Amino acid sequence: MKQPRAWQRMLSGRRLDLLDPTPMDIEIEDIAHGLAFVARWNGQTHGDYAYSVAEHSLLVEDIFSRQVPAAPPKWRLAALLHDAPEYVIGDMISPVKAAVGPAYGALDERLMSAIHLRFGLPAQVPKTVKRQIKRADKVSAWLEAVRIAGFSEAEATRFFGRPAPEFIDECDIRLRPPVEVRADYTARHAALLAAL
Repeated sequence: MKQPRAWQRMLSGRRLDLLDPTPMDIEIEDIAHGLAFVARWNGQTHGDYAYSVAEHSLLVEDIFSRQVPAAPPKWRLAALLHDAPEYVIGDMISPVKAAVGPAYGALDERLMSAIHLRFGLPAQVPKTVKRQIKRADKVSAWLEAVRIAGFSEAEATRFFGRPAPEFIDECDIRLRPPVEVRADYTARHAALLAAL
């Protein structure tokens, strides 16, 4: 029996095997492009543009840098790339991930390991750093939920925890055309790589 195709052709010309991804088949331009066109919250947000995973990733990296100001550039890069696998597998909301089961997590981990290796990070980020990035991710999720996804503050707090006031006051949700977000994501990636 013929095996189903498990690779995706990228705009760079690379063919990324989703079942066995290699760092050689990963390009930041493909990641930035894909993430700039993947909508968070399944597109169920207010505004004239979808809130993209690329924009979310830029915000998470900013929040992480504020929460952990002494973090070296490699962990800031890990924060920027925290959702990078979604450039090929999309942004599944938590209820869908739960319904799909552990296979989704395994696919995400394989892709993340290849992405990390491609950009000079360890395949697995230390658990302490992963927790710090997750904490920044939850701050971003709260801000997004309240400002563009229609959640009340109480409901968002129940799911994500209430952020410190400085994050509520100083962080903004930006809705921009994908081409702008893609350029900013690529530029931030280049700046962090140069700082390694």
